Amino acid sequence: MKAWIVTPSYNQCEFLGLTLRSILSQEGPFDLRCVVMDGGSTDGTVDLLKSITDPRVEWVSQKDKGQSDAINQGLARTGRGSDDVVTWLNSDDLHTPGTLAAVVEAFTKTPTARWLVGRCQNIDAQGKLIRPGVTRYKDRALLRYSRRALLRENFICQMSVFWRGDFGAEIAAAAGAGSGGASGGGGMLDESLDYTMDYDLWLRMADRCDPVVLDRVLGQFRIHAASKSGRVDRGQFDEQFRVASKHFGDDRVSRWVHRFNVEKIVWAYRVMRLLRV
Repeated sequence: MKAWIVTPSYNQCEFLGLTLRSILSQEGPFDLRCVVMDGGSTDGTVDLLKSITDPRVEWVSQKDKGQSDAINQGLARTGRGSDDVVTWLNSDDLHTPGTLAAVVEAFTKTPTARWLVGRCQNIDAQGKLIRPGVTRYKDRALLRYSRRALLRENFICQMSVFWRGDFGAEIAAAAGAGSGGASGGGGMLDESLDYTMDYDLWLRMADRCDPVVLDRVLGQFRIHAASKSGRVDRGQFDEQFRVASKHFGDDRVSRWVHRFNVEKIVWAYRVMRLLRV
């Protein structure tokens, strides 16, 4: 198998080297390819990329229209076959040791699997594990996965999701035909979304089939002062509700449960900020 990892980056030189190290240190029976899509950084990122001599890495540094555009451009460079395993990893997040070997093994053992989800941890700017309660909450939800549960609450962490290349091509083609709701001429991600382009993608994938759930930590989500998702504001969760609303149909119960979960999560994070957790 060939494993493709796209990394969008913009002025994240502080963390990008660690992210790339977590990718390039992966070992196993796969052909690794890393595609870095930099948005024209001015913080030393380009010098860092120029210093990388590993032939498994290709990179581009040019102005883009934002994170989703960069990811869509990067995904367009990846393989589209059933033996291609694809994901993206943001430039401040990490893959844990052995992640790609475990993912490839799972796809090999389950030829019918089209996408895969694993567990995730939260880390701070220094790489220390934080917010264990949030991690346990999401782990419990993930291990009881159902599409309806996902419709009511997003418990999937982006850095722990992988899919086959042909499945990604199918999703992108459906978006381009107008059935997936994605903008940008057929890219996998909806570029009109600021926060929840990943959740939108999970729901469109879930509409087609359930993922394989791997009971293993595959990624680490870094929460720091400049991280967009780490700020957790109401706008983020209101957007999430709008995304889910496209999939509720006649399921009014899920609509109300999701809205309740939005309030629950927003207030939980407000309390954590007050307590400096």
